[in-house]
Amino acid sequence: MKKSFFGLLLLILFTTNTFAQNAVEQEIIQLSKQKWQWMADKNVDRLATLFDDKSVFVHMGGSWGKTQEINIIKSGGIHYKKADIHEVSVNIIGNTAILLNKITLLAVVGGNEVTNPFIVTEVYVKEHDGWKLGSLSFTKLMTPEH
Repeated sequence: MKKSFFGLLLLILFTTNTFAQNAVEQEIIQLSKQKWQWMADKNVDRLATLFDDKSVFVHMGGSWGKTQEINIIKSGGIHYKKADIHEVSVNIIGNTAILLNKITLLAVVGGNEVTNPFIVTEVYVKEHDGWKLGSLSFTKLMTPEH
């Protein structure tokens, strides 16, 4: 009887932990999708709240911090028009979530419309007031995704 009860308790704890982790993963996936929409809409107010003050952004043309990323989006230096998401995965490590997206990004860069396949790494850190984006990095794929 004690073994059965202990086994049931372990099953309940495992199931609860798995459910909680899946809920956090889904929260991060939804936050990432919302971020892509805010970027497309040039909603710099929402992005400024999401991006941590110490956040870093790595692009094909360089890397910079929050202020420059917000200014680039606001000015239209890069207009993230549409991110078609093909695959997504999330790994949770403590209060950090690492999201990987395989996307095809339609953007306007320097006045030219371009489409590129990327793996995008997004790092989110859980703070008292919610998730903050700490890093956004683009790695261009050599073959297009379909």
